[in-house]
Amino acid sequence: MVKLFLRFEQWTTRLALGVAVAMLIISVSLGFYQVITRFLLDAPSTWSEVISRSAMIWCVFMGAAAGFRGGFMMSVEVVYRLLPARTLVWLEWVIALCCVVVLLVLIYYGGAMTWRVRNQMLSGLGVSIAWAYVAMPTGAVFALIAVVARLLAQTTGRESIGPTESETDVPQVSSPMVERRATPVPSTYNEGVNS
Repeated sequence: MVKLFLRFEQWTTRLALGVAVAMLIISVSLGFYQVITRFLLDAPSTWSEVISRSAMIWCVFMGAAAGFRGGFMMSVEVVYRLLPARTLVWLEWVIALCCVVVLLVLIYYGGAMTWRVRNQMLSGLGVSIAWAYVAMPTGAVFALIAVVARLLAQTTGRESIGPTESETDVPQVSSPMVERRATPVPSTYNEGVNS
C-alpha cells in the first residue's frame, strides 16, 4: 500500500513540477514580450503582464510540491547534524505535522478566497481572477501529498532521514562533543520508491 502511494506521489509531484516549469517559461516569455512591446514598439500589451503574473503564481504554488518532497523547504541542516539519529524520525514527524497544518490552512482559505473572487475579472482579459487564486489550494493539495509521502518513505526506511541533498559540500570538522551520523543520501527522492 505504501509503495502504491509513493508511486502515486511520484506521478503527482512530477506533474506539479512539469506545470511549474511550463508556467515559468510562460511567465518569462510574456515578460520579455511585454518589455519588447513597451520599450521597443512603444505600444505596451495590455494582457501579457496579467498572464505573466498569474503564471508566476501557478509556478510558485505548483513548484512547492517538489520542494516539500525533497525536504528543501522544511529543514535546517545544522539541526539534523546535531541531533542523534534515533530522534530524527520524531523531528521529521514534527516538521511534517507543521507542514500539514499550514497546507490545510492554505487549502481551506485558498479555496474560500477562490470562491469569493470568482465574479471578479482579470484586467484586460475578461477571465475570472479565480483562475489565478485556485493555484493556492491546488498547489497545497499536491504539496500535502508530497509531505505525507516523504514521511511515509522515511518512516518505513525507504529513504534516509533529513534533507535529500546537502546545500554545502564543505567538509565538517569532527568534534568529540558532537556525534555525527553517516547516512547515505539518495541522488534523487525516487531512489527509495524504486528499491
